[in-house]
Amino acid sequence: MKPRVNAAKSVLAIAIVLSLYACGGSSTEQTTPTTEQPTTTTPSTSTNQDESQQGLAAAFPKHTSVFGVQVRATEQVDNAKMLHAANILAEYLDNNDDGLVDNQQVVDTLVASNATLVMAKDEAELNSLQEKVGDDVDMDSLQDLQANETHPNGAANGVFDASLEEVLHLITHVGYSKVYPDVFGEKVDTLIADAMDKARDGRFKTVPASYSEQAWYTYDDETCDYSCMVTEYTYWALTSILGGQEFPG
Repeated sequence: MKPRVNAAKSVLAIAIVLSLYACGGSSTEQTTPTTEQPTTTTPSTSTNQDESQQGLAAAFPKHTSVFGVQVRATEQVDNAKMLHAANILAEYLDNNDDGLVDNQQVVDTLVASNATLVMAKDEAELNSLQEKVGDDVDMDSLQDLQANETHPNGAANGVFDASLEEVLHLITHVGYSKVYPDVFGEKVDTLIADAMDKARDGRFKTVPASYSEQAWYTYDDETCDYSCMVTEYTYWALTSILGGQEFPG
C-alpha cells in the first residue's frame, strides 16, 4: 500500500513550497547547469584527490553536474536517462528556470557535502558496485537512482518516473535538512517531523502494525527508520501539493 497524503491537513507542507523558492544567497551571477553529454571519468591516482571521489569515479565513470552538484552513472546507463535525471535536478534547484539557483545556501551545502546522484542500470548492478566504491565514501551524501525506474515523460504513459522522487530526496536530505535543521531536520521535534507525527496520528520510530483512522500519511516500508520516514514525508507532501501524484497509477 502506498502512503496517502492529504495536503490540506498539513499547514507546514505549504511552508515547504515557500521555502524551496527562498533565496539563500546574495549572488546575482547567472549560472547555467551542465547540459552537455556525460563524460567518462578515468579515476585519478593522485594523492591530492579525495579517495572517496576516486571510488565513485571507478564505480560510476559517467559524470555530469548541475550547479556543481554531481551526477554519476555506470556505462550501462543510457545517456538520455542520465541527462533526464540531471534536468530534473536542475528544475528542482532552479524552479523558475532563470539560470539562478533558488536557494544558494542549499546548493552550497550540497556541493560542500559532495552530494551525488548515482545511477546504475538496476538494483543488481547497484549492489555489485559496493566493493568498487569502497569504504571511504560518505554514503549519507549519495542517493541512488536506477535506470530501469527512470521514465522521461512517464506520467503521460501512466508510469511513475522515479527521478522525481530520488532527486528530491538528495536535495532535501543533504541540503535542506542541514541548512534548516530546526525546520527540515530529519529527527524528532523538528517542524517537519512534528507535522509528520500529526499526519500519522502518533510518533512511530518504526512502522506500526496499523495506523488509526485519523492518520492521513500511512507510510509502511519497514526498512525505513525515523529519519528516512521524514525524508519520505517531505517528498509526499511537496509532490502532492505540486500535483506530482495526480495521474493514473
